[in-house]
Amino acid sequence: MAVKFDGMDNNTKYTSGNLGGEMLDDAMDSRDADMMEAEAATVAPPQEMTSISDQVESVRGLLTFARQLIDQGKPSQALQAVVMAMKTKGGDEAVFQVLNSTRELYRNKLQASAAADELASLFAECAIAEALPLKSAESEHNTVSESTEHNAHRTSILAETGRNQIVLDAFSDGSSFVCLQCGGLVSNHRKEEHYAYWCGKI
Repeated sequence: MAVKFDGMDNNTKYTSGNLGGEMLDDAMDSRDADMMEAEAATVAPPQEMTSISDQVESVRGLLTFARQLIDQGKPSQALQAVVMAMKTKGGDEAVFQVLNSTRELYRNKLQASAAADELASLFAECAIAEALPLKSAESEHNTVSESTEHNAHRTSILAETGRNQIVLDAFSDGSSFVCLQCGGLVSNHRKEEHYAYWCGKI
């Protein structure tokens, strides 16, 4: 049953069937567009998740590669791989933050190490100072020959500063000698190095 609408020219005729079909098509198109937008919204997170998981895998691969480079004795290249991994994860800002904190840790470690060395040196000096009066009160060892003892008193810096007993103990156990050139007390194990590098008189 065809219905003609007034106010339309003769070329445009709509039937009730055609009009309902047009409206239904418009509604379907609108619903399809809404559904496609909803599907696009639900599809986007898996793509992001794939991107994040790819990023994590890339970082893991770079860190594994860095460990291999360290094992191969290539620390500079390993550092480059770690920096690339940090850039992948957090960009340049992350790299700067990590490098700055690493530099501060290194400086603090150096300062702590220097302080520990100085403290150990002070303890050693105190131990030597406490041991000297006790040792000087004891009788001298009979095993030290007169010529060696005379030589030690004549040339040793320790003997000149009143620390004869240290020189005598080093001679008696045979672990050290007094350099005749500079007067230094030197371990037998370092004799060649002393003459090659450290003796100031040669």
